Amino acid sequence: MIHTHITGWVLALILFLVIRVMQKKGKNTKILHMILRVIYIVILGTGLMLLFGLYQITFLYILKSALGIWMIALFEMVLVNGKKNESVKHLWIQFSFVLAILLYLGFKLPLGFQFFFIMVF
Repeated sequence: MIHTHITGWVLALILFLVIRVMQKKGKNTKILHMILRVIYIVILGTGLMLLFGLYQITFLYILKSALGIWMIALFEMVLVNGKKNESVKHLWIQFSFVLAILLYLGFKLPLGFQFFFIMVF
């Protein structure tokens, strides 16, 4: 299940960047945007399965879940505001911070890969 979840968010990130580049070039991205929304459902479904499959749900897992939902909201806000040619600079700043925290928590917590050996919390 974890591989499906990771594959989902990697595909979402790649598709998000492709859509954003296409928007800047003025191309139609409706179909790709709808495919991205289907991938959101996969990410949310697998994330909920992983969360509720845990023996003990700690604060860090709840924080990671909330930040994951916020990341999906940021995907949508960047794409929709970018399509309307509104400023998205503040959203990109939030995007980078949330992505960095999500990657750190995802690799730090026991279900993730063990890249980080130092316990911060």
